[in-house]
Amino acid sequence: MRIMPAASGTGIVFRRIDLDGFEVEAVSRNVARVSYATSLMKKGVFISTTEHILSAFIGLGIDNAVVELDNLELPILDGSAKPFVEMIQKGGIRKQRRARKYLKMRRELEMREGNKFIAVYPANTYSVSYSINFPHPLIGKETFQVELTNGSYLRQIAAARTFGSREDEQAMRNMGLIRGASRENCIVLTRDGIENGPLRFSDEFVRHKVLDLVGDLALLGKQLLGRVVADRAGHAMHTALVSRILRDKTLWEEVTLSEQDEPEHDTSRRSEAAAGSWQATDSPASESYP
Repeated sequence: MRIMPAASGTGIVFRRIDLDGFEVEAVSRNVARVSYATSLMKKGVFISTTEHILSAFIGLGIDNAVVELDNLELPILDGSAKPFVEMIQKGGIRKQRRARKYLKMRRELEMREGNKFIAVYPANTYSVSYSINFPHPLIGKETFQVELTNGSYLRQIAAARTFGSREDEQAMRNMGLIRGASRENCIVLTRDGIENGPLRFSDEFVRHKVLDLVGDLALLGKQLLGRVVADRAGHAMHTALVSRILRDKTLWEEVTLSEQDEPEHDTSRRSEAAAGSWQATDSPASESYP
C-alpha cells in the first residue's frame, strides 16, 4: 500500500494498481456494503475496510490523497488508525493554496432504528458523542465524547483497536474480510474477558466506535462542522446518515473559514493548517503489508 500526493479538489481516491490503476473515490455514492466494515465499489471494482485510513485522514486534516493498493482490502495493521497516522506523518503533509471547504450543518438530522440512534446537530466545530451497550462483562455500557481539535484525535482515538469474538472472526472471514487478522490486530473477546490484553484504554471499545464513525463520515467528501451523537449505531447507520445529509441540501451549507477560525488538526505543522487544503507531500508514504 502506498499513499500519494494529490491536487487540490481531488479528495481521497483509492487506486487499484493491480487493475490498471482503476480509481474509486471515497464518496457516499460508491458505498457498496456495510456490516462489519465499510466497503466501496465502482463499476465492479471493490475496496474493502476503508474506515480506518479514512478516519486517519480526517484526524490529520488531510483533504487530498491517492491510496494505491494491489488488492481489494486495506491492510488491517494493528486494528486501529495509529499506523496509518504514523505512515502519513512520516511521508509528510503539505498545505495547499485552495481554501478548505467544510460541510457545516444548518439543521439537525436524527435517525432511529429500534434501539439504535444517530444524529447530527449544528455546531461550529466537529465533535462526537458515542454510546455502546454490549452484553459482555468487560464492556457493558460505555460513552465517550470528544471534540476533534487540538490533537485530540491522535491522543484519544487513533490507537483504539477493533474488537470482536471468535464467532465474529469466522463470519468476517466467510465474507472475505480480515484476511490478515490475528491476535496482533484485534482485541479478541472471550466469554468473560479478552485473549490478548491489556487494553490501550479502559474504554477502548467505544473509542474504536468513534474512530469508525469518523472514518465513515469522511464519505461526506468534506470536513464536517457539526455535533454527532450516536447510540449503538454501526457502519450501516453511519453511512445512512451520510446519504441522508447529502440528499437534503437544506440541512447544510458549504463554507470556508478564516485563518483564526480554522480547527487545528493532528499535524506536526498544525499552525499552517489554517484556511487551506492538505495533501500528502511529494515524497510518497509507502509500506509493504501482507
